[in-house]
Order: sequence, then structure tokens, then C-alpha cells
Amino acid sequence: MFDSLRVPVVVAPMAGGPSTPELVAAAARAGAFGFLAGGYLGAAALADQIGKARELCGDTFGVNLFVPGIRATVDLRPYTERLREEARRYDVAAGAAQWDDDGYGAKLDLLVERRVPVVSFTFGVPLEPDIERLHEAGSTVVITVTSPEEARQAAEAGADALCVQGFEAGGHRGLFTDDAGRAEGGELYGLLAALRLVAAETDLPLIAAGGLVHGADVAAVVTAGAVAAQLGTAFLRADEAGTNATQRRALADAGRPTAFTRAFSGRPARGLVNRFLREHSGDAPSAYPQLHNLSKPIRAAASAAGDPEAMSLWAGQTYALAGQAPAAEIIETLRTQARTALERSVRRFG
Repeated sequence: MFDSLRVPVVVAPMAGGPSTPELVAAAARAGAFGFLAGGYLGAAALADQIGKARELCGDTFGVNLFVPGIRATVDLRPYTERLREEARRYDVAAGAAQWDDDGYGAKLDLLVERRVPVVSFTFGVPLEPDIERLHEAGSTVVITVTSPEEARQAAEAGADALCVQGFEAGGHRGLFTDDAGRAEGGELYGLLAALRLVAAETDLPLIAAGGLVHGADVAAVVTAGAVAAQLGTAFLRADEAGTNATQRRALADAGRPTAFTRAFSGRPARGLVNRFLREHSGDAPSAYPQLHNLSKPIRAAASAAGDPEAMSLWAGQTYALAGQAPAAEIIETLRTQARTALERSVRRFG
């Protein structure tokens, strides 16, 4: 499926608002491919988005789900108290530090029922019977991996393709298990290294993700063996994206470094450095989604106040190079840049 795209670009699923049916449809019309983000949405809201996407672009779209993890047993009381103090700063109450499965079962049933063309998974491997259900519904199954070992597990479970995520990527790392001993979540692989190592483990089609923002990057990963490049940060400021206005301004200012943190969600994720990240990263335990639920009212209040200092400003390492434009224009620019880069490479090796 991905190797037949006119432009080998995939618009990444970006949970929390940036991914919209309009963005997915714009990608499809431009010859690329886009994912809706099922994470944090209820089944009814996701059904609405699927219906809208189908209305706009037919069956050229996919949906991403978060695989539920194991409930952490760490003592959350110290961090809960820290965030209660943080919440008072915004005159709200902190959320309940509770585990949940993000409505996973109901959303999976929905995707099977609606026969969604492509379903991708992050944070783990779904159960093999669930993969079989999706296959019976005609869905292509993509699993996000960050290491050769994860790639082996995904291939053995029945994945049709893998999304290989390098440490350069913005947002949550797609780790199957979170190493609480390191803020970045265990051994780190850059995208090109991860692609090479995963390609040595499996013949499955590989989609490359992590820090890709220019057409030359797309050309590089396709040359390295990927069937397509998945970009998220490059589309955060697309006209069709639902990205929060405060985050758009922070991205446009391009004045902050990025770093990994568990402070907002309990899972390592890369975002722009702000006060919340600096003050709480060192104390944040590995407990997803408990910390996500705990910090949610704080993030919402900061967003409503236009204050970027307590928002999860997810972005990849190269975010400062991404611009603002209609999605179709971004994709056409990527295509032109990729062709130029490939022609230059041919001349160099000619």
C-alpha cells in the first residue's frame, strides 16, 4: 500500500488535537497518506472522525491506537502532591492519577466494524487475535517499533508493516516497555541506525519516522530502504492541523531546545523545553497514563491562558525548520526537494 503512494510521505498520527480529518484528506489529495489519531479520543468521537475522513478522501487514510500497557505499581503520592501545587498556580484541581486503557477495546471494535483500511499501533504489539480480526476486516496492520527486538516481536505477531521511530521524533517514544531508570526510556537509536538494524531482522515494509522535515530527509530514508517517510512535526503548523494556537506560536518562535520528559504523561516524550518540563522531569515516575490523567487539567488551564510554560509542546528535534502552509503545499515542497536531492546524489555517485 505505502509503496504505491505518488509521494512517499505519511502524515503521522498526532494525538491531542493536531490530527484532523481535513489534514488526512489534504494528504490523500496530494498523493501522500495520513493517519487519524485515536489516542485520547472516545469511540464516538473517533467514529465521527472516521466518517468525516471517508467523506473527504474515501479509503486513503489510517487510524492509530495506543496499546494499553501494564499498570505501574510505583508510589505516585509524592508526584501527585507536586502537581497539586502546580494546579493551584492555574486555579484548577489536578486530575486523578488513575490507570485506564484509553477505551482501547471499544475503539478496536469500531475499526473492525468500519473496516478501516490501515490501522497502526503505538506502545506495543496488539494481541494476535486482534490482529487477525483486523486482517479479516481487510485492514493493513502497522506497528511502531524503536529497536530490532521490538521489530522481531511485531513481525512474529503478524504485522504487515513497521513504522521505525528514531529518537529524533517528537512526541511519545513508541517503546513497548518503559525503562524507568532512564528519562529517555532505554537505549536510543537514531533513525538511520534503527532502519538498518530493523531491516536486518525482517523483510516487512518499513516506514521511517523521526526528525524528518525536508524533502532530502525523505529521499535519504527511502534510499536507505524505507517505503515511505512519516512526518509529524512538519505538519504541526499546516493550515488543516488542529494544533493549539499557543503551541503554534511556540513552534514559530523556534527559540527553545527539545528534550525528553515523563513529566506530563509518565512516558518519555520529546517536546519543547518549558518551565514545567524543567521543574518536574527529575521527579516524574514511569507511570502512564496515570501522569497523563493527573496533569491534564493543568495543561488545559495553561492552554486556555495562552501560557506555553505548562503545556506539553511535543515536537521533533528539527521543528525549527518546519513552516506554516497548506498541507498540500508542504507535501509538494517535500516532493520537489526529494527529487532535487536524489538527482544531486546520482550526479555525486555517477
